[in-house]
Amino acid sequence: MKAKASKLLLVALAAVMLLGCFGCQSEAADNSLNYIKENGKLIMGLDDSFPPMGFRDEKNEIVGFDVDIAKEVTSRMGVELVLQPIDWKAKEMELKNKNVDVLWNGFTITEERKQELTFSEPYMYNEQIIVVKADSSIASKADLAGKVIALQDGSSAVDALDKDEALKNSLKDTVGFADNVKALMDLANGQVDAVLVDSVVGNYYVSLESNAGKFKVLDDVLAQEEYGIGMRKGDTALKNEIDKIIQEMIDDGTYKTISEKWFGKDVSIKK
Repeated sequence: MKAKASKLLLVALAAVMLLGCFGCQSEAADNSLNYIKENGKLIMGLDDSFPPMGFRDEKNEIVGFDVDIAKEVTSRMGVELVLQPIDWKAKEMELKNKNVDVLWNGFTITEERKQELTFSEPYMYNEQIIVVKADSSIASKADLAGKVIALQDGSSAVDALDKDEALKNSLKDTVGFADNVKALMDLANGQVDAVLVDSVVGNYYVSLESNAGKFKVLDDVLAQEEYGIGMRKGDTALKNEIDKIIQEMIDDGTYKTISEKWFGKDVSIKK
């Protein structure tokens, strides 16, 4: 009996050690932070027509709130920031193929996306707003019945509209655009009746001096959202490092300074 008990004990210990070994392998497999540091760069996938988060200025240089935050994060990580404009519809594939290391450009956290990606902690709030021409008779969401609405392909505006079945079913049509600026330009030209867009982009575009008096934003909103940084599934070490640095930036006032530059106020999510 003693020999049998000893044998069972050895089997149990071996099983425990084996499980522990699998745990070690799982931890070791996450070399996401080392991968970035060894390459000496972080490739940021973004839509370069998404003001004020990431867009091209009059010199055709990519600038914006997210760009400034990413520059500071990578500086503190000791690596170079590489800005890589991508087709936003193919963003997940670009990430999985390692053409980019992060999706960072007003990227809304959703339950569906969390199944495929690892997200940073939320760093900013957003909502989906409806923009119409200033002289439009559309005054509320209900007035969109029988109208044509534009939105960006592959954006969270698509998800928000899909979830509002009553609104979606009431529309005459929806038109997808590669970026929000093109959608808003079509609105100005009378090609569509309204644009469903992230509040940070819509409000920024409407407030431009060149657009004074051209648009109005409806009071109705479709979704309350949070922005996060998307990474490859399992890139926990990289996520933790980025989260830590952003929190340090909030604590030392750097985040507030960048926020005030682009929004005139502190947009950080306090923890």
